[in-house]
Amino acid sequence: MNPTPSTPSPTVTDVASSLARRRETAIAVFAIVAIVVHLLLRFGGMWNAAWSPAAAYANWPLFAAYAFGGVPLVFELLMKLFRREFGSDLLAGISIVTALLLQEYLAGTLVILMLSGGEALENYAVRSASSVLHALAKRLPSVAHRQAGARFDDIPLDQVAIGDVLLVLPHETCPVDGTVLAGHSVMDESYLTGEPYLMSKAPGATVLSGAVNGESALTIRADRLAIDSRYAKIMQVMRQSQQQRPRLRRLGDQLGAIYTPVAVAIGVAAWIASGQPVRFLAVMVVATPCPLLIAIPVAIIGSISLAAKRGIIVKDPVALERVGSCRTAIFDKTGTLTYGKPALVDQHTTADWSFEEVLGLAAAAERYSKHPLATAIVEAARQHKAVTREVSEISERPGEGLRATVAGHGVWLTSRQALTRVLPAEAGYLPPQSGGLECVIAIDERYAATLKFRDAPRREGASFVDHLGPKHGFERVMLVSGDRESEVRYLAEQVGIREVFASQSPEEKLELVRRETERSPVVFVGDGINDAPSLMAATVGIAFGQNSDVTTEAAGVVIMDTSLRRVDEFMHISQRMRRIALESAVGGMALSLIAMFVAAAGHLPPVGGAVVQEIIDVFAVLNALRVAFKPRSLVDFHE
Repeated sequence: MNPTPSTPSPTVTDVASSLARRRETAIAVFAIVAIVVHLLLRFGGMWNAAWSPAAAYANWPLFAAYAFGGVPLVFELLMKLFRREFGSDLLAGISIVTALLLQEYLAGTLVILMLSGGEALENYAVRSASSVLHALAKRLPSVAHRQAGARFDDIPLDQVAIGDVLLVLPHETCPVDGTVLAGHSVMDESYLTGEPYLMSKAPGATVLSGAVNGESALTIRADRLAIDSRYAKIMQVMRQSQQQRPRLRRLGDQLGAIYTPVAVAIGVAAWIASGQPVRFLAVMVVATPCPLLIAIPVAIIGSISLAAKRGIIVKDPVALERVGSCRTAIFDKTGTLTYGKPALVDQHTTADWSFEEVLGLAAAAERYSKHPLATAIVEAARQHKAVTREVSEISERPGEGLRATVAGHGVWLTSRQALTRVLPAEAGYLPPQSGGLECVIAIDERYAATLKFRDAPRREGASFVDHLGPKHGFERVMLVSGDRESEVRYLAEQVGIREVFASQSPEEKLELVRRETERSPVVFVGDGINDAPSLMAATVGIAFGQNSDVTTEAAGVVIMDTSLRRVDEFMHISQRMRRIALESAVGGMALSLIAMFVAAAGHLPPVGGAVVQEIIDVFAVLNALRVAFKPRSLVDFHE
């Protein structure tokens, strides 16, 4: 029995991560409750005499918070110390122990809350990477409809054998790779191949697992097992990408790696020089890294809020911290630098008909068609203000094209091959074949025009690409696509990209992104399932739109309004967040450092140090809150 792509079981790592997230949240909630109860017991007697005896028990909730949260947090930080990982949270652990020794239980519980609460807030904003695999598996049907005599039986996907005859119902996802035996329909393969169009399917055409069928049923022959299908291969690549996702060092950890040893060194030096351990305790209290533990998360959360108001969903806060360091930008073609829809780019008409006349007749017929180019022709007629007339007869036989009678004229919209086969005498009037898609039009059995279509570049594409180097420090910009070489190079010329990689499979895209990420941090922008592995492997993955739940799960950032302008806004929000976070953190640490020297000299007792540290924290947090307010402009390129 071959395994089939199914909802992946959680790994030991997944379970451990989930338990850790729940524990941090529980500790934060417990600390809040403990602080509230403590304050009620301690100060309740000021307003109600009946509460006065309870003041004797005011510290009990804080003891419970230490037992429930402080002990496991300190133990975990000790493990980090043994691994020589010196971050800002390590100094928080020292502060928790110091507060306990000083009998400053409230201060210690506040540090417990800050430490666990900061992790809980970030975990709330970050989804588990394994959810991408669940989203992938959810799109694939769990059963296939296999022919058994005159009927079709539902069987588990892993029981499909090569050569089985299967039925793919309308709007159903194709279960395996195969070949069409009967029926005519269209399939949306854009998530898998990168092609922006619905692909016509007729007997003899190949179909891919994971593609979504149109409005007609198809009978197919299974050419591969489910485990060997295109969709399963993408899931396999996704698992590998998830396991090898780069681990990034956070801003707070980078600063804490410097701040922590300095604070401990000052405290130890004060103890040795004075012979008074209380000075060490005073230094540790005033050194509590609240600017790191609070100001940076506040700046991050404020930036996430500002981005959300701009239609930018930041799923992974690391993306905000890292995008400014990226020096290579890799773009997928379809739906990112293009609109993902075919548009009329060229036309060739005979002397017998004007372009507007042909376009009006063609659009009148295409209003009744489900062909992939029908919408593009109707839209072109609207833009050129072509007059559309009533249609009296219409037929669309598979493989023959669309025939209609419009205003007394016989209109035939078909392919170059079909026209040459049916009207060979007219073949000499056809223009040379070029890249893109084309629609050949005959009127009254005479060749009249050829309309050519391409996936149109975004209006702002060229100026956006051009400004990435001067304004954001990008050294390389690359275009990577599963589309054909001619189409990818055409787009590259339009937007000004020199490094081009066409006809790339998801595996090849992933390998390219990994290779470039090893050289320097990479931003990858895409929008299809075939982009999901690359989105996960890149330093920062940005997905356009909501076309695929798989893509949006894999990306660290999701642009809801599919516009390159929003990508630029995200980069500026990141730059601003980093600047303000550094101001708050470094400024707060500088003030704390001054207070540490005062405490080391014996002029600031532990309780006074706690008060001074709280004042510093207030200033650091107030400065960090500025990040949530939109500045005058978040874009620095001209569309």
